[in-house]
Amino acid sequence: MKPVTRFAPSPTGKIHIGNVRTALFNWLFAKAGGGDFILRFDDTDLTRSKPEFVEAIERDLRWLGIGPDRVEFQSKRFDAYQAAVDTLIAAGRLYPAYETPDELDRRRKRQRTRGLPPVYDRAALKLTGEEKTELEAEGRKPHWRFLLDNHGGDPFQPRPTPVIWNDLCRGEQTIDLSAVSDPVLVREDGTYLYTLPSVVDDRDMSVTHVIRGEDHVTNTAVQLDLFKALGADAPVFAHHNLLTLPSGEGLSKRMGHLSIESLREESGLEPMTIAVAAVLIGTSEAVAPYASLSELETHFDLAKVSRAPAKFDPEDLSRLNGRVLQELTYADVAERLEAVGADGGEMLWNAIRGNLVRFADAKDWFDVVNGEVEAEVEAGDAPVIAAAVDALPAEPWDDATFKTLANAVKNLTGAKGKALFMPLRKAITGRASGPEMGPLLPLIGREKVISRLRASAQ
Repeated sequence: MKPVTRFAPSPTGKIHIGNVRTALFNWLFAKAGGGDFILRFDDTDLTRSKPEFVEAIERDLRWLGIGPDRVEFQSKRFDAYQAAVDTLIAAGRLYPAYETPDELDRRRKRQRTRGLPPVYDRAALKLTGEEKTELEAEGRKPHWRFLLDNHGGDPFQPRPTPVIWNDLCRGEQTIDLSAVSDPVLVREDGTYLYTLPSVVDDRDMSVTHVIRGEDHVTNTAVQLDLFKALGADAPVFAHHNLLTLPSGEGLSKRMGHLSIESLREESGLEPMTIAVAAVLIGTSEAVAPYASLSELETHFDLAKVSRAPAKFDPEDLSRLNGRVLQELTYADVAERLEAVGADGGEMLWNAIRGNLVRFADAKDWFDVVNGEVEAEVEAGDAPVIAAAVDALPAEPWDDATFKTLANAVKNLTGAKGKALFMPLRKAITGRASGPEMGPLLPLIGREKVISRLRASAQ
């Protein structure tokens, strides 16, 4: 059976690299198995969900190379959720409760004081029809709780009910339903909490694998019970570790600098830099540059995901970005270079790509080769530069020309090492560091080189 996975973001903000970790895990898993990937917007919160965030999420995923096979919106499926509610009520698995948040909080505190677990005591099941009418006359509206199947017929006598599943990331997992409160599926205002739409959608969309963050592990037992109550086969679950900062702090939408939009537009990172970091950090696979998602797919394996937190330093993204750029061929970037006015041909790309941190840096080096430069040289560098003017060989030039020039200047001045190479580099490129001078020199050409040397020798 071909896998069907889904990524279900809430369009209430911009997605960040941690969200993309989950999206990529699902996309790569589906594609590796020849299956489908669903982008499903959890937009049941009609007040906070915004069309602009839907567009931003789609744009970010598309930039990363993630193309969904289907796009779904939970806001268009309220009838399906209500049908599930009606089914559960008819089966006696969904019941109304009227406690306020303050009342529930006081009850939990009393239980803790008595040394009892803060599990809901199902007091609402004892309400008579008359008592419910009185509560509603006071203006109270019920929320609806899912009656967990953790008893032998008497819901007030819960018994140990282990729910066991084989997690593709964490191995065998067990959660005791008797230690869990009956979850609220429908709020007082009639809106649905995450659990119900998620299960109904997974059932109706034939999702075979649910791959998500480990913060959802505790939800799984309840969801497995809900699948069973709705007469549906449950998907296979996999709960991966979460990306955290070196401090251990988790990621959230408020961290704007780690949003995909910010990493793309402000930090200038490559899509494969984000993809590699998001997928491979926190696994036993080495974090290495890959040219495409299809190549990354061959190194993706849920079994390699660590149980420990996946700590990453945002500063490492810059170093990884340079390694990713170094792997790109001229054919990979020719159109991009032309678009930014930096297409100097394959020889220039091969000369500079090993020194790029951001793709935008290519324009700087294009200008170094083809434009004017201002060199800041030391007064003591003048003899080396003047000697270079006299020793500059005739064209044609190749990668060995700079070495020939440097040796001639060394013989004329006695300069060597940094005292020899640094003045020449600064005078010719206007920079104290950069690509190897061997392949760069023929691209600049003799006319520009001699002009720059003479200007710097004055």
